[in-house]
Amino acid sequence: MPAGLAALIARAGKSRSAPPVERWNPPFCGDIDMRIAADGRWYYLGSPIGREALVRLFSSVLRREEDGRFLLVTPVEKLGITVEDAPFLGVELHADETEARQVLTLRTNVGDVVRIGAEHPLRFEQELGTDGLKPYVLVRGRLEALFSRPLLYQLVELFEERDVDGIRMLGVMSDGMFFPAMAVDAASGGEV
Repeated sequence: MPAGLAALIARAGKSRSAPPVERWNPPFCGDIDMRIAADGRWYYLGSPIGREALVRLFSSVLRREEDGRFLLVTPVEKLGITVEDAPFLGVELHADETEARQVLTLRTNVGDVVRIGAEHPLRFEQELGTDGLKPYVLVRGRLEALFSRPLLYQLVELFEERDVDGIRMLGVMSDGMFFPAMAVDAASGGEV
């Protein structure tokens, strides 16, 4: 294992705040055989990382570059890893009425909790091959969480229709913002 990651593991549990990975700019030391699968599972050298605390530790030093590359960043090294879809998976969703408006809160598989709104926007993509929806929320930096399938169905139950630039759209409200998912006429023929 690279030296910077080994030192990070040795210090695990001694710090509670997130490391300032966006400010660190150590040299790039190459790619390592670490992968985050589309289902949110982390692998090292082809084997699943079974320790949740280790996955959370690695996720705390994950950064996505402007060019889309994913890196683990320590003060002394940057290491490239593979991410099949989104680095995080949304595993719990709460919808609350706050101040007469709906607020959605998402928890990820690595323990991040975000309030969906201006700072943590929601976006939708068409799933290749099925034309189904894939919702993503910005967690931190350029890192997103993909909603798990059960959360997608929970989210769809909250959909409402709104006019967006003269087009009738289905989407969801959170924290005073409307996040459009698809045109109403496209929804009648597609599968979610």
